[in-house]
Amino acid sequence: MEFAIAKVSTKGQIVIPNPLRRNIHTGDEFLIVKDDNRMILKNVKDMAKDLKDDLIFAERVEKAWRDYDKGRFVTKSKDDFLKELRAC
Repeated sequence: MEFAIAKVSTKGQIVIPNPLRRNIHTGDEFLIVKDDNRMILKNVKDMAKDLKDDLIFAERVEKAWRDYDKGRFVTKSKDDFLKELRAC
């Protein structure tokens, strides 16, 4: 097991120390799981394709609930709704 210490910048950014960056490339995406005071990073390219799609869907659902709670919904016909849904 490898470990290192990193600092959080004023912008909330964390630099992964060089010894731990093997096989990490510019543009790689990571799933971050937070549990109390622990965070786990998982490179998305190492995850199953279906799981990535599921996570993207879950994120969209959470955003929709936040928008709903803030009253940001509009009324649409069934056909317009399905047309927009298919475009995603």
